[in-house]
Amino acid sequence: MDPTPDDIEFLVTSDHRVAVLDALTTGPSDRDGLRSATGASSPTMSRILTDFEERNWVEREGGTYQLTGLGEFVAERLAEFVDAMTVEHRLRDVWQWLPHEFDGFSVELFTDVEVTYPSPGYPDRLIERRIELITETATWRGVGVAMLGLRTLETSFGRFLDQGDEFQCEYIYPPEVFEELLSWGDTETIMNAADSESYTVLLHEDLPIDDRYELCLFDDRVTICCYDHELGRLQALVETTSPDVWTWAESCYERFRAEARPLGDVYERDSLPSF
Repeated sequence: MDPTPDDIEFLVTSDHRVAVLDALTTGPSDRDGLRSATGASSPTMSRILTDFEERNWVEREGGTYQLTGLGEFVAERLAEFVDAMTVEHRLRDVWQWLPHEFDGFSVELFTDVEVTYPSPGYPDRLIERRIELITETATWRGVGVAMLGLRTLETSFGRFLDQGDEFQCEYIYPPEVFEELLSWGDTETIMNAADSESYTVLLHEDLPIDDRYELCLFDDRVTICCYDHELGRLQALVETTSPDVWTWAESCYERFRAEARPLGDVYERDSLPSF
């Protein structure tokens, strides 16, 4: 019989075994150092090191243990698997809102991800994280149909009007969403912001996206706002600094941008919808 499943079970059923492998990837260590790094008891550490020696994953010189070439191979592949499953676990509950129908989108693009949710004890957590991003970033490119919410809008337009060329935002709206934006706020303020150096409005009449999300590129990260129109609120904010996700998102954005039209080519101030 294939012993591979037994070796996999041997590793993944023990946090201490995984931790010892991880600790030894940073260099040789004695038992005290490994116990300190992993929290394992002395008997547990003895069993682990004996098992690893029997598998030729570690070798001992005096009182010091280090990974063999085979042990390094196991540790590296295990770390990759743990990272992959961490990403999978965090994306699992938001998968329905992600743009997985877009060309090139794949879970394999992610090397890291954080997901922010509102909670009963902290219902504004997601909104406050969006406001932090808008407040702290110097560049913001966005596309989508998820409405931002009043507090986020106030923060955004405050920066557009006050920051000058220190803050640059370019956003691609479907015309109907921009008109809804006008209905939510002070039209004159919004248009003054659009006339500023900070805020560029582009309109796209046929975005190939539905009403689930908003895709944004901030200074060093990509965010996806997961929106439920039936409930009328944001469900989650997905963030990643993965370079491959950034490349994919920028490619999508630039494609939409090339197809979009500047606000002034669609509306003049005296032809804006009134609410």
